[in-house]
Amino acid sequence: MRNVIYQVYKRELQFNFDAKTSRGEIKTHTCYILKATDINGKQAWGEAAPLKGLSIEHTPDFESKLIEIIDQINQGISIQELELQRLPSIHFALETLHLSLKNKNLMQVFDSEFLRRGSIAINGLVWMNTPETMIEEAINKARAGYDCIKFKIGAHNHDDECRMLEQFRKNFPSRTCTIRLDANGAFANDEALHKLKDLQRFEVHSIEQPIAPKQEEVLEEVCAKTPIHIALDEELIGRNPLEDGAKLLSKVKAKYLILKPSLIGGFASAEAWIKQGEKNDMHWWATSALESNIGLNAIAQWTAIKGNPLPQGLGTGALYTNNFDSPLLAENGFLQYIAQKKWSFPDENELLVLPNS
Repeated sequence: MRNVIYQVYKRELQFNFDAKTSRGEIKTHTCYILKATDINGKQAWGEAAPLKGLSIEHTPDFESKLIEIIDQINQGISIQELELQRLPSIHFALETLHLSLKNKNLMQVFDSEFLRRGSIAINGLVWMNTPETMIEEAINKARAGYDCIKFKIGAHNHDDECRMLEQFRKNFPSRTCTIRLDANGAFANDEALHKLKDLQRFEVHSIEQPIAPKQEEVLEEVCAKTPIHIALDEELIGRNPLEDGAKLLSKVKAKYLILKPSLIGGFASAEAWIKQGEKNDMHWWATSALESNIGLNAIAQWTAIKGNPLPQGLGTGALYTNNFDSPLLAENGFLQYIAQKKWSFPDENELLVLPNS
C-alpha cells in the first residue's frame, strides 16, 4: 500500500501586462502543480514551472518527463533513486511536498513568524517597457513605500536608460531609495565595464548578471574592475554549488548571489550556495522565478526562516490574471502572509492523467 499518492496539474498562467526583459516578451507561463496526499488525507502542494529561456529543463519533453517521474514514485520508486540533477524545478517541487507533509497546517513548508504576523522586505520590480513608462512605474512604487527599486535594463539605448535613472534619482536620492539593476546578461563583453562606469553615478546598489553567463574569464575581469557590485543570477543555473559552483565563486569574486530555488534545485541547493558564498565574503537574497503563488509561498517561507534583512525579490504574486488565491500580499515594500485569506487550488479539469494510475 502506498503511503503517499502524487498527482500533477497543469495551468497556463496569463500575465496581466506586457512582461518584457532583455531576452524578449513573456505572455504566458506554464506551471505544473504537484499534489501529495498521505494515508491520513493530509495534502501538500508544490510547483514545477521551468522558465523559458532560463531553466535548463525547459524542453519540449519536460511534461512527459515529469509525468514519468511521478508515475515511478507512485509505483514505489524512492526519490533518492531518481536522476533529478538536471531537473531542478521538479526537485524543488518534491522537496516542498515532503517538507509540507511533515507540518500540521495546510501550505506550511517552514515554521516562522511570517505565517503569523511577520513580513519580508521586498524590492519593487520595474519591468522592461518604454523608458517613460518605466520611470512612471518606478516613481509610483517608491511613493507607495518601496525603498528598493529594481530596474530591468539592457534592451534600450544605454543613454536613454541612463536618463531614466537620472530622472528617478532627481525624485528619490540614494538616502531614501536603493536602486538595483538587472541586465539579464545583455551587455556586450567589450562594453560592459564602460556601461558600469556610466551607471555608477546613479549610486546603484548592485547589478545582476551584466554579461551573458558561462564566460568565467570575462566575468572575473568585470568583477575585478567594476565600480558597481555584481550579483550572480543566471550564472548559478545548471551548476553544482559544491563542485563547479565553488570554483566559480572563488575565481570571480562577485559580491552577491541571487537564489532562485526552482532554477537551482530547491532549498538544499540554495543552502549549499549560501555556504559557498560565505567562504568568499558574498551575500545573497532570494528571488522568485515567476512561479504561481504556490511556489512563491514555499520560497517566501524559506526566506523568512533565514532572517536575511536585505530586500528580497518576492513581490510577483500579482503578475497573473489566473493565479491561485493565497494569503500572500505584497504592498508598501513588504510581503505579508494574511492568514485569514484562503487558498485556491487547481481544478479537476487541470489534472494530468498519469499512465498506469
